Amino acid sequence: MSQPTIAAKEPKVIELEPGTYYWCACGRSKNQPFCNGSHEGTDFEPVAFDIAEKQSVALCQCKHTKNPPFCDGTHDSL
Repeated sequence: MSQPTIAAKEPKVIELEPGTYYWCACGRSKNQPFCNGSHEGTDFEPVAFDIAEKQSVALCQCKHTKNPPFCDGTHDSL
């Protein structure tokens, strides 16, 4: 499997409404941290995740988190 593109070396902290979201795993999306289909033709697939209630989350943009789609601080070691 190829390596993802690092979109940023910091998380995207955002308040999300309840619903299903698709996190970009490849790093190519122009709509970071969400998927826009730019992974087509790669080994990557977006990661679907559900938000049950309105909340603030820190979504990974370095694409190396061990807890996708959430930031785990891995960007500090890149």
